[in-house]
Amino acid sequence: MKVVGVLILGLAVVFPSGNASSEMLSPLSMSANDSRVSWEGLAIVVNRQNPTSNLSLAQLRALFLGERKWWPKRHRVVLSAMRRGTPERASVLRIVYKMDERDLNNYFLYQVFEGEAPFPPVILRTPADVRKFVGITPGAVGYLRASDVDDSVKVVRVNGLLPDDDGYPMRLRARLPK
Repeated sequence: MKVVGVLILGLAVVFPSGNASSEMLSPLSMSANDSRVSWEGLAIVVNRQNPTSNLSLAQLRALFLGERKWWPKRHRVVLSAMRRGTPERASVLRIVYKMDERDLNNYFLYQVFEGEAPFPPVILRTPADVRKFVGITPGAVGYLRASDVDDSVKVVRVNGLLPDDDGYPMRLRARLPK
């Protein structure tokens, strides 16, 4: 029985499964000389009428966890998120929530059980859906690849940086050219 356990453990190391995709690698895990890999910022976007222009990563986490429920102009925070399995969502789970899908679901269920009941994010299928939702919803906040942002939404600085700035904390692997 011990041999089978060791064999399974060995296979798990050699052939990892689950959410370990190449999209989730951080820029720090790649060689600086690897010119094949390019990275892109993950922009935090809000409705254009929102006066907020900068959030720390800790403030962003509080927003996404439902700990902060109101914007300065008394609009309720309305979270939007990409559907499961997207690289954008995986990056937000890792960097902002610091959780996996299961932990996030349990977090929101526990909050409901405790009577805190933060509104879970509105799940949207495409970047165009996120843009449209955030653009027409006064308290909305969401995330998009920097290349998916247009004039219908406002990009918020994170830790004082925009998605194309060096040191921006939220990056993901750029899409492959079609």
